[in-house]
Amino acid sequence: MLPTIAWQDDEIVMIDQRKLPGSEVYVRCKTATEVARAIKTMVIRGAPAIGVAAAMGIAIGMRRSKSPGTKKFAAEFTTLCDLMAGTRPTAVNLFWAIARMKRSFAAGVQAGESVDELKVRLAREAHQIHDEDLQSCKDLGRFGADVVPAHARILTHCNAGALATAGYGTALGVIRAAAEQGKVDQVFADETRPFLQGARLTAWELVRDNVPTTVITESMAGPLMQRGGIDFVVVGADRIAANGDVANKIGTYTVAMMAHAHHVPFYVAAPLSTIDLATPDGSQIPIEQRSAREMTHHGSTQLTPAGASVWNPAFDVTPHHLIAGIITEKGIIRPPYHDTLKQLFSPTPEVDPGGRPPGSL
Repeated sequence: MLPTIAWQDDEIVMIDQRKLPGSEVYVRCKTATEVARAIKTMVIRGAPAIGVAAAMGIAIGMRRSKSPGTKKFAAEFTTLCDLMAGTRPTAVNLFWAIARMKRSFAAGVQAGESVDELKVRLAREAHQIHDEDLQSCKDLGRFGADVVPAHARILTHCNAGALATAGYGTALGVIRAAAEQGKVDQVFADETRPFLQGARLTAWELVRDNVPTTVITESMAGPLMQRGGIDFVVVGADRIAANGDVANKIGTYTVAMMAHAHHVPFYVAAPLSTIDLATPDGSQIPIEQRSAREMTHHGSTQLTPAGASVWNPAFDVTPHHLIAGIITEKGIIRPPYHDTLKQLFSPTPEVDPGGRPPGSL
């Protein structure tokens, strides 16, 4: 399992995902501003990992605060929360983690805690968010492995592995758990243009785990399905709307459409922190627009002619009717998603041994 992000002494340490697979370089962030910059520039990426990084960034920023009184300390805290919220707009885990830090802070203020006590509280909350995410990935991986067929040839898009989480992964958590059961014959990692998360990161993780891995371009997935070469598709998510629409890395919608056309089951794996019941459907999810340079250049080499315009959305939305199931740490959710997703957040959700809450299909 990869050390995606960790709090060591007075620094937040994270592997620089921009440098993989060529070199393993770790970035050390001493301030909240440095953590925010790391999120924005994709030193760290993946919805759950971004949430963990934001929580740790807020906590370490407040730990360095010199404010003597709670009033000024609270103003500083609000500023840091706003800083983190401005880094990337689509991944709801970011805003979930910030909201959780705000609730913890408010509880401490209400309890009359001192500045030093509030600093300890925030650090504890950030560590807990990290640990809970790691456990959630292991739990959803176990549920997801149950629906992976024997001798599976699996396609995954982008990177939803240990690098995208506190560790273990969501989509790759399912693949890892299935591989441990001897169910995986081959994993196809598509490149995921233009940032190449699949070719650079997913393939790197799986090769390290000795999982048979083949890299393909996105345009090869359709013909591969047409030849009967894919049995199962699993991807991660950056935000899941209340009706089950899923925002994920650009290209996911195309993969889902191809899977639907070829009768290949298409699953989404994500922790509860990725589910946004306040967003009614996918049309309401903000889609981040990335720099044109990600498409026009490879390093210093220009790939496109000067004067050509670029459209570079980082994410797309897959409609819920294309999704066979959403794999969470509480079980596998199936249509009708507007009902079953709500059940996940009930005080005592029931999940049957097959990972399905009551009333699911």
